Amino acid sequence: MNMRIQNNYDAIAEVYDFLSRLVFGKAQVKVQIDLISHIAPKSTILIVGGGSGWILEELAKRYADGLTITYLELSQRMLNLSKKRKYGKNSVYFKHGAIEDDTEPSQFDVIITPFLFDNFAEARTTLVFDKLTAKLRTSGLWLFADFVVDNRDAYWKRIMLKLMYRFFGWLCTVEAKHLIDVRSYFGREKYTLLTTYRYYAGFIQGKVYVKATTAIPLSNCLPVGGV
Repeated sequence: MNMRIQNNYDAIAEVYDFLSRLVFGKAQVKVQIDLISHIAPKSTILIVGGGSGWILEELAKRYADGLTITYLELSQRMLNLSKKRKYGKNSVYFKHGAIEDDTEPSQFDVIITPFLFDNFAEARTTLVFDKLTAKLRTSGLWLFADFVVDNRDAYWKRIMLKLMYRFFGWLCTVEAKHLIDVRSYFGREKYTLLTTYRYYAGFIQGKVYVKATTAIPLSNCLPVGGV
């Protein structure tokens, strides 16, 4: 029996960026560019689910040298596209696989998860979140980008999200049927929310979290930035 791997975007790797821009314009790109502006020189970075790898070129525009990047991607076709990107003299280590299966004990200054968690059901969300928390150094940055829908949001967002899950569930075997509120996971751990960027009427958001030794209630941190 040919079992398809869950949450694998091989089927649309070559057209994913086009589809994203067709629906959302450059909102998904802009929010990630906002997030990486917080990265310091010489950082060690883990990117999980970076897709076609365009973010490597954006990082190289900021720092042509000095970054050490581990690029983990479940889709082999996405990984192949990423390897063709121009990332300057930065050190990039490409790894094929799922973060939940990664056993290396490395820790990083920065973790980037661009539109990763919207793929997961609750059990995998917990597993992946805990795995990534263990890989982030104290005072490290978690740059989180994803879709956000809450009960007060406009009905069109919920309709769009449902259509997205049907489309990607069919083509890419995405396991999730609805968004998990990952804010509660950051809330139970020692993270401080520094900044929130909003695009596409708030449907697309980027958040900068800091892993600190002493937790500060997230409600005390006012989101700023974005439109």
